[in-house]
Amino acid sequence: MPMFKKLFFFLFISAAVVSCKKVESNLEGLSFKEQLKVLFPSAEINAVKAQDHSTEAYQLILKQSLNHQDASAGTFDHYIYVSHAGYEKPTVLVTEGYNARYQTYELSEMLRANQVQVEYRFYGKSRPDSIPWQYLKNDAAVEDYHKIVTKLKRLYTSKWLSAGISKGGETVLIYKSKYPKDIDVAVPYVAPLINTQEDPRTIQLINTVGTKECRDKIVQFQRAVLKNGVEVLEELKKYAAEKKVLFTKMPVEEVLEHAVLEFPFSFWQWGSRCEEIPNATASSVVLFAYLKKVAGFYLFSDAGIYNYLPSFYQHMTELGYYGYDTAPVQDLLVHIKTSSLACFGPENIAMPYDTEYIREVRDFIENKGHQILYIYGEYDPWGACAPIPKPTVDALKMVLKGGHHGTRIKHFSKDDQQKIHAKLQDWLGKEIELFPIN
Repeated sequence: MPMFKKLFFFLFISAAVVSCKKVESNLEGLSFKEQLKVLFPSAEINAVKAQDHSTEAYQLILKQSLNHQDASAGTFDHYIYVSHAGYEKPTVLVTEGYNARYQTYELSEMLRANQVQVEYRFYGKSRPDSIPWQYLKNDAAVEDYHKIVTKLKRLYTSKWLSAGISKGGETVLIYKSKYPKDIDVAVPYVAPLINTQEDPRTIQLINTVGTKECRDKIVQFQRAVLKNGVEVLEELKKYAAEKKVLFTKMPVEEVLEHAVLEFPFSFWQWGSRCEEIPNATASSVVLFAYLKKVAGFYLFSDAGIYNYLPSFYQHMTELGYYGYDTAPVQDLLVHIKTSSLACFGPENIAMPYDTEYIREVRDFIENKGHQILYIYGEYDPWGACAPIPKPTVDALKMVLKGGHHGTRIKHFSKDDQQKIHAKLQDWLGKEIELFPIN
């Protein structure tokens, strides 16, 4: 290398090192809030009440790029919560699948960790007045996390973990597949990796889980509701009037059939009890009350359709979903003619499904997804879509017998919790302290 090139290279490297040291020194001697302001200079930062083991916490409203490859696309207000426990502590990144409700997550409690809770782009408070659908992509959300984590690693240099529940857990896996070195340990809770817009594995689980007697009672209940549809519909109308629930986006007659078709999935998803299912001769009041208890009607209301609109767009374009099993009640359906839930997506917006996106994520996760702790419930239909890591992958998959979509580490037996702790300790190292779950 010629002398002048060597000199130029030396000066370039020296300048870079000095610049890096200068940036790092900008954080020294500042309060934690002031450090956040240096890292996120355009963000609005407001203190919130510190919870549990945290000493201080802040809500940050970031000016997040709509398109990380094109700054001219503009920004949206992106809400995150940072709970500070100590610079030397590990940090848990919570990838919410929907809106963020500020709280301390189980994994953060186990580690007395710092917690960074990130609302998914275009959900909750992070939702623009008009959603730019072309930017509601998983890869864009992953870039959100990568940029946030990269900045906060200047403060938090210990181990980083990621955690998320359901769609948030699926996001944990997607993020892991795209930036495997960002996070040391990933903990997806009840997270599916769905194959198609109507993944048949959920119906297969629903038709085989539990006892035949229980499955038969579920079908008998569905048929009883539809056979008494006129009377049950009147109960739904009275409920809507009393609770001021609006059903203008979808006719109430269709709402009732949707709830009936949703019933088996919800029954197993949330751990309902077979002995509580009303018999076929129950009154319309009883039938309606139990349908509302298990399946609910929020998803089909104006508010529910609005709130879950971004979710259905993602499910229909990249994430996949499940379809209804119409066969047991086909002869009693009047308004619903398809098993698909695509009708809950945005109107007049193209929703072509990317068949390769989740397939590529699964390929990485199942073959190279090391240091992932999977938490599932045996009866949860989403668990039918869980990844199956290869034996050569250093991962731990825990399935709670009889468990449902609300399964957490604290619900496992003491022996299983010790197994989980031992694996986490192995991955994180002896210098990281784990605490019992309250």
